[in-house]
Parts: sequence; C-alpha cells; structure tokens
Amino acid sequence: MPRTPDEYAVYILLSGGHREEVRFATIQEFQKWYSGELMPKAASTDFISVPIKNIQGEYMVLRPSCVEAIRVEPLFAGSVERY
Repeated sequence: MPRTPDEYAVYILLSGGHREEVRFATIQEFQKWYSGELMPKAASTDFISVPIKNIQGEYMVLRPSCVEAIRVEPLFAGSVERY
C-alpha cells in the first residue's frame, strides 16, 4: 500500500539563482495555484502572490516571467514503514 505524503515542498527556482520553498498541504492545492495563478501569467512581469500558509505574518510575491523551474517534493512526517 503506498504511503500518503503529509505535505508537499515546492521549490521555486528563479532567474538570478534564488530558490524559494513553499509548502502545500495537498498536490491538488499546488496544482490549483499553478494552473490558476502562475501558468496563465507565465510571461507577465506583474507580481503575483505565492501562498505561504505555514508562516504567520509573511507573504511572498514574484514575477511569473522570472520562474525558471519548479520542483515538487512529497514530504513524509512518519517513520519508515516496515513489512
């Protein structure tokens, strides 16, 4: 039986070499932000908001045209399963 990730770490690689990490509770939540906010404005130089739900009082904005790559990593909080 496959394990279910507790959350997903999304690494946004920006032009200029910066890397930002944002966490999403589900892959569907990331896909909704990606397809609804980032992709429609991919060539835009206007700022868009990046959801940061796990850090209180902080927010991040970025220019979609500066995103070079995105890496999504499932994170598991539990211990290793043994059979």
